[in-house]
Amino acid sequence: MNREFTVASQPLFQRVQFEFAGHIRNPLSNSAPEGIEDRRLAIYRNLFFNNIESFIANGFPILKSITDTDRWVSLVRDFVHRHQSHSPYFLEIGSEFLHYLQSERIPQTTDPGFMLELAHYEWVELALDVSAIELPKVKLDGDLLADQPVISPLAWVLSYQYPVHRIGRDFQPSPEQADTTHIIVYRDRQMQVGFIEINPTTRRLLQILADEMITGRAALLKLAGELEHSNPDAMVEFGVELLTTLRSKDIICGFH
Repeated sequence: MNREFTVASQPLFQRVQFEFAGHIRNPLSNSAPEGIEDRRLAIYRNLFFNNIESFIANGFPILKSITDTDRWVSLVRDFVHRHQSHSPYFLEIGSEFLHYLQSERIPQTTDPGFMLELAHYEWVELALDVSAIELPKVKLDGDLLADQPVISPLAWVLSYQYPVHRIGRDFQPSPEQADTTHIIVYRDRQMQVGFIEINPTTRRLLQILADEMITGRAALLKLAGELEHSNPDAMVEFGVELLTTLRSKDIICGFH
């Protein structure tokens, strides 16, 4: 949140500090302290803004690429001016920026309908890349049907109203093109972040495996029952291929 930096009751040096900080954060709204050469202030203004902008651009490259330069600069300046960060770590800037977009920024009529979902998707990729979460100590070898598969805590199952993984300069869907999309974003044992698009059936299977300590076969048969599938054995046969794919990406990270 923005603060009032010129508090008359404070000592002079503190007032100057607040005026300086306020000017650096938002030079368009806060005057510079008297007696400081603007050339020197410009160095601090540019360093501060460029540092923040660089971290946001690296964390949200697609959002930046589809936003024209003036609007992007205005967006970052508004974040710097309006948002009061709660973490001193640069790696947390992404989550702070996402919170600003979701809760503090005043929406604009020019905002694309998918803006918040795209920002969340890009943040997830960054959050998984730097996450300190470790894979559980489980058996690495096992039978996908006879044993109990373990879903990785570094595999996040997400649902969006838009196909956010396809958005870019050449594809920016309108509200009429909104299409519910299910995605797993994951980090494998080689520390590589990736994603796969899944259907609602796969999403439900993952939920069953995450919530219940049952074998792969039992999970597939449970899913077949929920779907009232006419041939549960065929569902199991198909499911082996799906579980194998999930295992190859460390989304299934081992076995109980």
